[in-house]
Amino acid sequence: MAAMSAAAHGAEAITDPRDIRAGSRIPAENYADQPFVVVLPDGAWLCVLTTGRGKEGERSQHVVAARSSDRGRTWTAPVDIEPAGGPEASWAVPLLAPSGRVYVFYDYNGDGVSTLDGRRIRADMLGWYVYKFSDDGGRTWSPERRRLPMRVTACDRANQWKGQVQVFWGVGKPAASAGSVFLPFTKLGRYMLDDGEGWVFRSDNLLAESDPEKIRWELLPEGDTGIRAPEFGSVQEEHNLVPLSDGSLYCVYRTTIGWVAASVSRDGARTWSAPRFAAYAGDRPVRNPRANPRVFRTSAGKFLLWFHNNGTRSFANRNPAWLAGGVEAEGDIIWSEPEILLYDPDPKTRMSYPDFIEQGGRFWVTETQKSVARVHEIDPALLEGLWGQFKEPAVARRGLVLDLPAGKCGAGMTVEWPRLPDLARGGGFSIDFSVVVENLERDRAILDTRAADGRGLALTVTRRGTVRLELSDGRAAASWESDADRLPLWLHSRRFVTVTVDGGPKIITFVVDGRLCDGEQSPLPGGEQGRDFGWGRFDAALGDVNGSPKAVVGVALGGLRVYDRYLRTSEAVGNHRADRGLRP
Repeated sequence: MAAMSAAAHGAEAITDPRDIRAGSRIPAENYADQPFVVVLPDGAWLCVLTTGRGKEGERSQHVVAARSSDRGRTWTAPVDIEPAGGPEASWAVPLLAPSGRVYVFYDYNGDGVSTLDGRRIRADMLGWYVYKFSDDGGRTWSPERRRLPMRVTACDRANQWKGQVQVFWGVGKPAASAGSVFLPFTKLGRYMLDDGEGWVFRSDNLLAESDPEKIRWELLPEGDTGIRAPEFGSVQEEHNLVPLSDGSLYCVYRTTIGWVAASVSRDGARTWSAPRFAAYAGDRPVRNPRANPRVFRTSAGKFLLWFHNNGTRSFANRNPAWLAGGVEAEGDIIWSEPEILLYDPDPKTRMSYPDFIEQGGRFWVTETQKSVARVHEIDPALLEGLWGQFKEPAVARRGLVLDLPAGKCGAGMTVEWPRLPDLARGGGFSIDFSVVVENLERDRAILDTRAADGRGLALTVTRRGTVRLELSDGRAAASWESDADRLPLWLHSRRFVTVTVDGGPKIITFVVDGRLCDGEQSPLPGGEQGRDFGWGRFDAALGDVNGSPKAVVGVALGGLRVYDRYLRTSEAVGNHRADRGLRP
């Protein structure tokens, strides 16, 4: 087979590895979705994905496989698992067995359903759940597909076909735990994309049994209802899971309430806890739109969570992709404050359906924008920073260009201000300080570097109970504020703030007392409403925001640091914990 490389697709040189255009392209047809990878015994990668000549859901949609022997830089031409000319085949998820056999599970429109109530419909989320396997590393596939025994439940009986046709799809790779395999997926009670709930196929012998006729399957949870919470509404879908150290199963899925839902099973998927929300330390829910949240467990027993860190409700706002690191605590996973993992310069680009790859102590992530699928290596420092938030803190030193103690940044003082990088060229900076706010009767200046022509920046404590950053290069301007609910807690006590301006994704973030501002919205209807976004964008035209070479300090600061690069969230958290003297 011919090898296909990123260069063959006209990839351009990108300096920021977080920019998705820097990744290596995975071959597909016009449509590309769910590029999921297993690492084969010989070290090669096998990627299975859903593709087609048309758009998502069109009749040419089918599943294919491609191999890479150089960790995703080049790929073989795709091999059909199912041909484009057959019934729709979609949403392939792979499993590597100890024998080296690779199983692939996917939707298959085996009954040829194409209409509902006399109108033509897309048929990529209905039919049979089937699998094929390969014993030669994905070069060829078993000619016969085998159907999983999906029993009819209340969800199926409620659909328009009264259970004669089942509506479902899967985005979660099968997980192995205690000798069994668990394959998560979502059933729908109404076509199209309504009344979702999670289900799991369990096999207690697939890992050891070579005869597919002897593989045993059961559909869990027991009973007639899947994994869902009625109060979360209709949209509860794209369930995926990982095993915990004690054999429990931790499942996450998407909603349209603005949060990642999570549930745990302690008995091998037979029963599940009432779904709640995946949470940061302090039980703060993780925010997400109607987009796939993906959980991954490393070989060392640590966890990663891909999501989009905003509280919107639609399919939009999937850019950037954020990543949190997780550790087990009392049978659950506690998530770190998140980092930007990947972004596209066009805010309208939507990336999703990732997979994580671990090999030789290194990590990669795949993603797709529906027409282009890519693989990206993850900076190990980013990962260690996420997991390190739960460890000993330290003050970041790289890029530190101003470091003043409390006595050198008092109210009314003027301080020498360093030159900051050009934001339009991808530069960034962070300002890190602590402050005591005595009242919120009026806006109070924190510091100001603006020149007579308006160039520069200003930080202000507002009467609304926020910290506001204003930036200008003399032509373009931008501003963003911290979450309002954090500042009232500051009154008469010292609090710690890091504001970061990142010229890669063109995003401003605030970390307040070690917590990344995320909008702080109530997770259920009836709660006090916050913002959909805790982070803000600025225009790509905003460039040199250097104003006066001196900054005027408005209120007494307990310390001031300036960095001529963007700080990662983990570094801002580390600064806060070190300044507060906090220990694990």
